[in-house]
Amino acid sequence: MPVRLPPLNSLKAFEAAARHLSVKKAALELNVTSAAVSHQIRTLEDYLGVQLFHRYNRALELTDVAKSALPKLGEGFDCMAQAVALLRSHPNGGALTVSAAPSFASRWLMPRLHRFIAAHPEVDVRISARMRRISVDGKGDVAERATVEAWLSDSDVAILYGRGNVHGMKVERLIDLSITPICSPRLLAADHPHPLRTPDDLKHHLLLHDDTGELYDNEPFWGLWLKAAGVHDVDANKGPHFSHAVLAFEAAIDAVGVLASMPVLAAEDISSGKLVAPFDLSVKLPDGYYMACGEHADERPAVAAFRSWLRDEAARLA
Repeated sequence: MPVRLPPLNSLKAFEAAARHLSVKKAALELNVTSAAVSHQIRTLEDYLGVQLFHRYNRALELTDVAKSALPKLGEGFDCMAQAVALLRSHPNGGALTVSAAPSFASRWLMPRLHRFIAAHPEVDVRISARMRRISVDGKGDVAERATVEAWLSDSDVAILYGRGNVHGMKVERLIDLSITPICSPRLLAADHPHPLRTPDDLKHHLLLHDDTGELYDNEPFWGLWLKAAGVHDVDANKGPHFSHAVLAFEAAIDAVGVLASMPVLAAEDISSGKLVAPFDLSVKLPDGYYMACGEHADERPAVAAFRSWLRDEAARLA
């Protein structure tokens, strides 16, 4: 029958205090308070039914039984550290799984990913593009946390659209977002029956809808932009709707209509001339793209390298 071990935190607190013969120094090493170390040591003494320290006004002294056990305990922690190092050195230790919304993955991440792969050939990158899960709890912070937890259950890093109000994880806003009309340059051509020149000309064109805003904030993108532009005689609800922005952009490239969406997702096509943003007005969104990972995920070199690369790529947009 396996031996039932005491709590690991209590053993760590005792081992550190025994090495230093100081609760204060042990607390500094473990990055906790002195009171927490003292509590863990007393918890261990209660668990074992033995006294581990003679306590004096300004000093600690190990009891005989503690002196005899300390070397083996130190060996145990050394063995655990070696085991963790072996796990990290395993070939799969360089694998990195990234979850991202399909539109972000295809239109922002993939055109740039070759730079990370070239800089870190030792990392086996696995991209999981999925639709954001809407929690049964509805929308808002509770739903967002449930979404992040679900994505991180099988991923190292998640890149999501939203507010990033998720506690207990490492969350970092990557990209601030805005929306503006985007379309094929063919809709601006002089030979078009109704060339797009001013926002009022939108009444002659089919509106394409990226439903991202409506799905997550109940704020349709066209409604937001037309209101900011002061356009009142255009029906903001008519036209085809797309749950994935990537599909809406394909329709815009084919000159099906005019799309209200995030130009950050169209950067490659705008640069190549497949798409244009005909108006200067952009409306800022409260949401952004942010990356999330577990609290200790950065201890893995592959995760730390990818997060650093993401920051650099996002900074290029600025």
